[in-house]
Amino acid sequence: MTDIKAAIFASGTGSNFEAIMDQHENLGCRVVLLVCDNPSAPVIEKAMMRGLETFVFNPKAYQTKADYEEKIVQKLRELHVEWIFLAGYMRIVGPTLLAEYEGHMINVHPSLLPAFPGKDAIGQALAAGVTKTGVTIHYIDEGIDTGPIIAQQEIAIDPTDTKETLQDKIHAVEHELYPKVIRELLKQKV
Repeated sequence: MTDIKAAIFASGTGSNFEAIMDQHENLGCRVVLLVCDNPSAPVIEKAMMRGLETFVFNPKAYQTKADYEEKIVQKLRELHVEWIFLAGYMRIVGPTLLAEYEGHMINVHPSLLPAFPGKDAIGQALAAGVTKTGVTIHYIDEGIDTGPIIAQQEIAIDPTDTKETLQDKIHAVEHELYPKVIRELLKQKV
C-alpha cells in the first residue's frame, strides 16, 4: 500500500464514493477521510461501515465558506492528505481549499465539459436535445466545472432515455472511469 493519502468529498448517496472505495486496494493511494457537507447524506453511513474517518459539517453553522474550509484544511493536514477526489460534492470549492490543494483536487462531472457545467447536467443535456453526453474527470479550479480536463468518455443519448435511464448510464461509466483515472494519475505522479 502506498504512502499517498487521499480524501473523498461527497454530499449525497455516495455511489462514486463506493466505486472508488471498491477499488481502493489498487488506486495507488489510501483514502483516509470522507468530507461531507450534508449531515443526513447516506454516504456517511457507507463510510462508517468501511471504518473510514468522517468530517461532517453543516455549512450554515459557519459564518463564511472560508471558515468551514479552514476547518476542512486543518483536518486534511492532520491526516497528511495529499489528494482530494470530489464525488458528488455539491459545494463550489473556495479559495481556502484551492490555495492548499490546487493541482491535487479532481472532480467527476456528468457531461462532456465544457457542455452543461454546474447542477443538473443530465437534465440540461436532455432539455437541449443533444444526441450525446458523457462523463468528464477534471481538475478543480476557481470556476464551476472549468478546470483542466483529464479524461472524458462519451455516452449516446437514446431518444427513449429519461433522466433516470440516462443517469444510470452515466453512473455506470463514472464508476469505471473515475477509479481508473485516479490510478493512472497517481501512477504518473509517483
